[in-house]
Amino acid sequence: MTASPVRSCLARIVPSGPTSAGSLEALRQRAWAEQGVVVLNVAEIGDEWLRQAIKNEAVKRWGRRMKR
Repeated sequence: MTASPVRSCLARIVPSGPTSAGSLEALRQRAWAEQGVVVLNVAEIGDEWLRQAIKNEAVKRWGRRMKR
């Protein structure tokens, strides 16, 4: 027996799968252009000092990340 999908009035706005890397990058660019919001993956920041400064600010604002 296979489970039937969950039905909800929100189903039409829920993405069907994970966001692709290209779509995520486009979303980051749009957030910056329209709202001045920066979304960075700290693992992609090459400068060690800058990476740590960004981590420190994020921890100060939102607390430590949960370990996976």
